[in-house]
Amino acid sequence: MKRLLVIAVLAAAVSGCAHAQKGPAFEAWFVDKTLRVDYFHTGSAAAEAFALDQVYDQGIWAGSRTHLIDPFDLGRYAFKVYDEATGTLIFSKGFDSYFGEYKTSDPGVKGVPRTFHESALLPYPKKPVRFTVEARDRQNVSQPVFSQTIDPAAMTVIRERLVQGVTVVEALKSGDPRRKVDVAVIAEGYTAEEEAKFKADLTRFVGVFFKLEPYKSHRDLFNISGVFKPSAESGCDEPSHGSFKATALSSSFDSLGSERYLLTEDNKSLRDIAAHAPYDALYIMVNHKRYGGGGIYNFYCTFTTDNQWYEYLFLHEFGHSFAGLADEYYTSDVAYNEFYPAGVEPAEPNITALLDPAKLKWKALVSPGVAVPTLWEKAEFDDMDNAYQKIRRDVNEKIAKMKREGAAAADVARVEEDSERLSREHADKVDAFLKASKFWGKVGAFEGAGYAAKGLYRPELDCLMFTKGTKPFCKVCEAAVLRTILYYTD
Repeated sequence: MKRLLVIAVLAAAVSGCAHAQKGPAFEAWFVDKTLRVDYFHTGSAAAEAFALDQVYDQGIWAGSRTHLIDPFDLGRYAFKVYDEATGTLIFSKGFDSYFGEYKTSDPGVKGVPRTFHESALLPYPKKPVRFTVEARDRQNVSQPVFSQTIDPAAMTVIRERLVQGVTVVEALKSGDPRRKVDVAVIAEGYTAEEEAKFKADLTRFVGVFFKLEPYKSHRDLFNISGVFKPSAESGCDEPSHGSFKATALSSSFDSLGSERYLLTEDNKSLRDIAAHAPYDALYIMVNHKRYGGGGIYNFYCTFTTDNQWYEYLFLHEFGHSFAGLADEYYTSDVAYNEFYPAGVEPAEPNITALLDPAKLKWKALVSPGVAVPTLWEKAEFDDMDNAYQKIRRDVNEKIAKMKREGAAAADVARVEEDSERLSREHADKVDAFLKASKFWGKVGAFEGAGYAAKGLYRPELDCLMFTKGTKPFCKVCEAAVLRTILYYTD
């Protein structure tokens, strides 16, 4: 009972954690199926446009049948579904997207247009609906940017068989998908001969998942499926290394120009393969030893399986895609320009611009006696971490150049080993530095977060969303993850 009370207090203390609105009755508006809406998202930072692609009738509805209106107000976008006849809002969900990140990159800011494919999943409506997409402006105010009527009975709704050659592995089955968090782990870069490795990796990562709170205490609320479609080749694309592979999802390092950012632009293939299992959240498990991953809220996350930071990658990236957590680090190179506009409070639950310290979004969790903002040993940390980031950048560029120029494999391996050693040594040094602080384990408002050294703050000195390693979420992040679990399962 005591633990349940603590968990409830933590979840309620996170900003934006309104009681999940039960809203309209599921049976009044929907049948127990999934409507998948595919569309194209085009533009740059200057302007964006949408165009409907295809609509699919796919499987049971795996999401909540009671919480139909999104209570979290997260994501740079949201899709909202209105009954066409009455204008009643019957479903909504916030999300981020690859396009949303692209428009903050150098090409996006310069006005170079790109087109990305995206999907929205919603319960299957009984009657025609108006499907609307809203986007936040630079002041975080949502504005409608697309709207179109969709008739679920139209002959253009695709009802064909699912893509063939896919195997589903039940890694954990706790109960009815409608009452559980359903996670689908999609194989990427595994050949037919590597199916056994995929299954072994899946088992390993399920174990990793439930080592961390709040997942550990809520194992019985999850279903986890592995979805395997063989790739022609192992691995994934590494453009800066001059290496390209034919894989099921065409995933690639160097996404948005960041060497470690690993994403796929082939959303249609991803959704076609994932449709074989009910899902609320998508992992893409990439069969590769290099450090890399990515996570986009209510979209998908990626991670590589065989590097020394595999536990961190697996859990950190899911924090983004599942609970809308922000990155709390600020010294590493990223592809974004002003991802969080100055002077605007971010929507994410675990960072703040601290525009009004008296209204700190995690005020209820602040440790007694800790001032807000919290003056920590930031200058010394910045000197130490920035020095390492320069070394890391130089070593990564050296490895990429050696591979492009065809250097001997043994020579490349030695440099890669040095890189991994330096990464581990630096992580240990950072851990020791932070743990020596008088603020270790305390909640306050620590400057440096969200890719910004100044003007953004995080809740604790360290967290899974701040530095690499096998470590817990801070209290604020744990509460945000918990409220998401309860949203899908209550």
